[in-house]
Amino acid sequence: MIESPAFKRALPFGIYILFLMIAAGLRKILPEATAALHLTPILYPVQILAVSLALIFYWSDYDELRMRAVEWAHFLAALAIGTGTFLLWIHLDFGFATLGEPVVYDPSPLAPHWFYAFIFIRLLGASIVVPVFEELFWRSFIIRYIIDPEDFTRVRIGAFTGSSFLISAALFGLEHHLWLAGIATGLFYNLLLYRTRHIFYCIVAHSITNFLLGVYVLATGYWQFW
Repeated sequence: MIESPAFKRALPFGIYILFLMIAAGLRKILPEATAALHLTPILYPVQILAVSLALIFYWSDYDELRMRAVEWAHFLAALAIGTGTFLLWIHLDFGFATLGEPVVYDPSPLAPHWFYAFIFIRLLGASIVVPVFEELFWRSFIIRYIIDPEDFTRVRIGAFTGSSFLISAALFGLEHHLWLAGIATGLFYNLLLYRTRHIFYCIVAHSITNFLLGVYVLATGYWQFW
């Protein structure tokens, strides 16, 4: 099982979700002040480290990440989609378009050196680690698995079917608190995948979205977007 292509692409995502579940459980049993001051600053770096180690361990098996020469038209399209989906995130936060309550963490009470260290790790995780493992999971594994659940590796990257296009985007959206923005983002990332036939450009778009969200949060203090 641990050598299966599905496991290798699902493991980093699974580790990330596991840490979210652990954090949610701890928030129910710890005093609010303790959770706010100590839970996220400790768990998030460990979460990102664990996911990164899983990615590094299986890196040579991710054939879909092997780069060809960069096609600049595709790269510019990724930048445009990444910026556009960032704008979707900050404007599609209507009440009906949310799932549950957002986990809002404001690191401002941390001592300055810990604050800047956490912000650095948060930006690094959101802009680099998260785009890699989520694109591997959603646009390499899930899209192809929906097309051929018996052996998704037989499906080329960027293959299109209506069901995989819509179902993967819907599931991607439901993974997020802002489900409507998430679904719209999933649709745009899918379209980018079909246009470029390469996961790299989806990772670039995802990185741009998350980086701009991070900058926006730091500039405005709207921590709910993080």
